[in-house]
Amino acid sequence: MDFRLSELCGFQQIVIQCHDNPDADALASGFALRWYFARKGISARFVYGGDNPIAKSNLVLMNENLGINCEHVRELEPPELLITVDCQYGESNVTPFPAKEIAVIDHHRVSGTLPARSEVRSNYGSCATVIFELLRAEGTDINEDRDVATALYYGLMTDTGDFSEISHPSDRDLRDTASFHKALITLFRNSNLSIDELRIAGEALKNTIVDEARCYGIVEAGPCDSNILGIISDMFLEVEGVNTCVVYNILPPGIKYSVRSCVKEVKACELAEYLAENYGGGGGHLVKAGGFLKKDLLMRAGVRYGKEDITRFVTERMNAYFDTSTILYAGEYRAELSEFSRYKKKRFSVGFVRAAELAVPGREVMIRTLEGDIDVTVTEDLYIILNVNGEIYPIRRDKFERSYQCTDAPYEYPGEYAPNIIDNATGERISLLPYARSCVSVGGDGIYAKELTGRVKVFTAWDPEKYYLGRPGDYLAVRADDVSDLYVIEGGIFAKTYEKCEEK
Repeated sequence: MDFRLSELCGFQQIVIQCHDNPDADALASGFALRWYFARKGISARFVYGGDNPIAKSNLVLMNENLGINCEHVRELEPPELLITVDCQYGESNVTPFPAKEIAVIDHHRVSGTLPARSEVRSNYGSCATVIFELLRAEGTDINEDRDVATALYYGLMTDTGDFSEISHPSDRDLRDTASFHKALITLFRNSNLSIDELRIAGEALKNTIVDEARCYGIVEAGPCDSNILGIISDMFLEVEGVNTCVVYNILPPGIKYSVRSCVKEVKACELAEYLAENYGGGGGHLVKAGGFLKKDLLMRAGVRYGKEDITRFVTERMNAYFDTSTILYAGEYRAELSEFSRYKKKRFSVGFVRAAELAVPGREVMIRTLEGDIDVTVTEDLYIILNVNGEIYPIRRDKFERSYQCTDAPYEYPGEYAPNIIDNATGERISLLPYARSCVSVGGDGIYAKELTGRVKVFTAWDPEKYYLGRPGDYLAVRADDVSDLYVIEGGIFAKTYEKCEEK
């Protein structure tokens, strides 16, 4: 069932929560959502947690001029419903307030198991756009309240680099539809940095570390609002020869950091996750991300909490990330089959969907998989497999017919989150399950595979712009009938679905 805001109106005690250290997009999203509930006679609270109240100049002005009134709280009585906006409950930058029920509205990558009431549109440029579309689906016009329209417009603007990163039609719709206060947008835009913050940024950029071989940069900033780290990152990334950067500051409870990337070989969100592995949490977008390293976890691992030691730690983590990651491109990679073993699929039941039943051939859609999102063009011979753990992936009809046999058995989906595709032109989410039918694996020509001992980034033939990440214990595979078809299979799934061929 599609997520609808009207379905949440059965709750009378609602709290809307954005992430700690909220930005303009988070404030706009929660503000518009609270406005919607007020129109329905429901008085919802809008809060954020964490140690620091909003201090960034443009956000203070936004809060005051638009009447956003987002409350900074440290404790919260469990409401009937807690809705997180511009974030996902359980993430490291979201204070885990208890609630009887949780809902999520976000535009970042899915970072864990979502509650049943969730709407995450990762291909949107801002959460403000998600809220805009949800309001539009309810027949609610944001221009009925110019403050709301201004907030959503500014939230989108700040999260897409002054609209420079807009790619989705819904983002363009919000930009072109919103009837906003032009004077206030000008005020907010020209109040993005205080004099002190400008000095912090300037001082930070005097002390950069640039690794010319690996094309990355590192900057330590002084104490500042976490949003300033992103501004410094954006400036640093404009330096020639710096394709990836990390900007951080050392705080009493830990290290807050911002990550940027301008090359497809480094997903900012994946690098942020890598830096925080075993020490905290990180995530975000393909080009912009961030995270937090907990002081107690660092010290427990023997990292001294001093300036030089932290610089050394961040540098070593960055070097390890680049030095232990192998990048492979389908079509260019030539598998040395002597290093691989031959496997065939076990006989098991899965589901499949003909893509042409979901969207008109020629239309671009995004398929959400466990390994990441991939964009494909719908054709008559494109099929989508729903595998044993609920993961999905595309396959051509000729390969499908060699590997699977259709059956009349009813299909039962084994996963927790119903899979869908997103029409990139309209933003429409289409559930696969109503169209899914059963089939049985019949082995086909099999694959060549080898277990990975390090990190591998694989650009598949399906999506040459986004890589699949393979970790130690996963498998690198090529089809026996097409060794240019290169991909990664998660270790647990591989054990369930493949068996070694007998040697002749």
